[in-house]
Amino acid sequence: QVQLVESGGGLVQAGGSLRLSCTTSGRTFSNYAMGWFRQAPGKEREFVACISGIGNMTYYTDSVKGRLTISRASVQNTLYLQMNSLKPEDTAVYYCAAGLSRQWPVVARAQYNYWGQGTQVTVSS
Repeated sequence: QVQLVESGGGLVQAGGSLRLSCTTSGRTFSNYAMGWFRQAPGKEREFVACISGIGNMTYYTDSVKGRLTISRASVQNTLYLQMNSLKPEDTAVYYCAAGLSRQWPVVARAQYNYWGQGTQVTVSS
């Protein structure tokens, strides 16, 4: 059974940091692009960042560039999102996902085959 499980969310003040993790099991994702999405209350789920299968390429949505960093540790089958200089508008449920796509960057929800259950990030002003 394939599982993606996020952790590391929580409540933080504006300007603070969090590190999200996504552990995977049930199959090998070394040839899958992996990404982070987020969904704020009343809004559509939106793309945040993605990383290629071997981790040599990354891509970010403009609003998080320079503040959030995606990385992966393939041996541990774990995906990370380091979140610095957090803003109240970063408040959302954050989801990790894995997708087998020949396109780059992998930014569309439909390009991802597997999803985690989400972890809440709340940034207070």
